[in-house]
Amino acid sequence: MVAIKRIYNPTEPSDGYRVLVDRLWPRGVSKEKARLDGWLKEVAPSEKLRKWFGHKPERFEMFRKKYREELKTNPAREQLEAVVKAYPAVTLLYAAHDPEHNQARVLCELLAKRD
Repeated sequence: MVAIKRIYNPTEPSDGYRVLVDRLWPRGVSKEKARLDGWLKEVAPSEKLRKWFGHKPERFEMFRKKYREELKTNPAREQLEAVVKAYPAVTLLYAAHDPEHNQARVLCELLAKRD
């Protein structure tokens, strides 16, 4: 099972393996509070794509398409797929305010299609 969650939300036992999928460390979150099992910043969108998207919902569909293209040749995607295979529950953590329009959502969709 793969879930997504804002890193600012409380940790729960059901989170399972907690992996941050942001390129940048989230503001105001200590390493202790994050309780990460992993940080795959390399799986995050490129800086150019991240800046272009700017978390604008009207750009999300194009962002999704471009990000999926990036992921096709990104070796970190394979690392993330290995984590998902190794653990029964994985939570992809992100810092964005919008729970519907972010890279963790795209990753979760992509991983769900591989099940």
